[in-house]
Amino acid sequence: MNTKTLRLVLIAFIVTVLGALPCMAQDKLAKGEAKQIAEEAFIYAFPMVMNYGTIYEYFIDKSASAYKCPINQIYNTARVYTPEDTTIVTPNSDTPYSFVCMDLRAEPYVVTMPAIEKSRYYSLQLVDLYTFNYGYAGSRTTGNDGGNFMIAGPNWKGETPAGIAKVFRCETDFSIAVFRTQLFNPSDIENVKKVQAGYKGQPLSAFLKKPAPPAAPEIRWPKIDKKLAEAVPFAYLNFILQFCPPVGAAAVEEPLRSRFAKIGIEAGKPFSLDRLTAEEKAELETGIKSGYDRIKQKVATVGKDENGWRVTTNAFGDRAFMKGDWTLRAAAAMAGIYGNDAVEALYPLLATDSDGNKPDCSKNRYTLTFPAGQLPPVNAFWSVTMYDGKTQLLVANPINRYLINSPMLPNLKKNPDGSLTLYLQKDPPRQDKESNWLPAPDGPIYVVMRLYWPKETALNGTWKPPAVLVK
Repeated sequence: MNTKTLRLVLIAFIVTVLGALPCMAQDKLAKGEAKQIAEEAFIYAFPMVMNYGTIYEYFIDKSASAYKCPINQIYNTARVYTPEDTTIVTPNSDTPYSFVCMDLRAEPYVVTMPAIEKSRYYSLQLVDLYTFNYGYAGSRTTGNDGGNFMIAGPNWKGETPAGIAKVFRCETDFSIAVFRTQLFNPSDIENVKKVQAGYKGQPLSAFLKKPAPPAAPEIRWPKIDKKLAEAVPFAYLNFILQFCPPVGAAAVEEPLRSRFAKIGIEAGKPFSLDRLTAEEKAELETGIKSGYDRIKQKVATVGKDENGWRVTTNAFGDRAFMKGDWTLRAAAAMAGIYGNDAVEALYPLLATDSDGNKPDCSKNRYTLTFPAGQLPPVNAFWSVTMYDGKTQLLVANPINRYLINSPMLPNLKKNPDGSLTLYLQKDPPRQDKESNWLPAPDGPIYVVMRLYWPKETALNGTWKPPAVLVK
């Protein structure tokens, strides 16, 4: 979801939760309790509503510039992401994406991964409506030999059919699957397209060549726009929750949802916008604002500080991994929704330069030097990507270079001692260093290092990203 859309959603939270106050009065909440519940609910809902914004723009709203395809169809992006891609913050520009949004209400869905060469990395990441990563297939987990993988919803009961390599159980009725296919260089794109053509998706009945079960009911998807935000805003979370039954592992949410119901947050139910007192408005608005501040604070502190980089091994995962830390889940979405588990990809985020300041290329030029033999330790590949510090989106530049990664090593210039220096600045360095230039905006920068399938030395902190030096 882009920044403008997210801002509208935040407005929706404020207006709608305020509108739920008559329910609070009925439940006789103690003084200050409305603020506490609003804060908790905002943090809990933030990644889920952000996720819905992406689903709506990618798979529902055919008029959206970011629209990909209908639900239950795979869409292949036969290119890497550029500054024109603004729906998702901090998108990678290493691996052309493929997507599918799966409707699991009537029956499971089967995804087929093709067999590919051993040297190329690919992965299938499964994300539910809570934004938990609940499963993986691909190079790290199931290898490069491919296979058929079945995704089953929370209410499915049955045996594993023949021909299915693995069954993944999803806690929600809808799920996103994100495919990443490694691109070695621009001329490799045709090979990537061949891999993408091998990604197949179909309902289980089609896979088994059997009659389909009765179709699930049609859905009226609420549009995310300013008009809706002003009219019936907090319907977003209530709408989403109807597809998130508190069954199985999700049953642990029952007490939380009962608490949320005190301010009108209930699965599938509408809101009643009645008369509000000034005191009630102030209390709830304060709670929502403090919830948002808590998420921002968590983003700034999650992980460990290693030479000015925030290195986090606990930001993304499944429900068991998160252990009910909704603030961490929200912070992960704010920093970069759909991030991988650390064992799949590690994301050091640049927080400060060597002087201890937030990096800003309107004031400084920077260098990032990997000593000889100390490149990021990976089983697949690594990259360093530049983003605008204000938007967390890719940066337009005259050479259309958004990152430097390990497949580019043959064309990069090393120093006499074997080290590798990258130049992070808005203007080109002198000509003999331009191969190592990572163009930056004229202002704050947001830099993400990505280690795909990191080695244990990266995960346990033995290897640390080097400091970004002020020139």
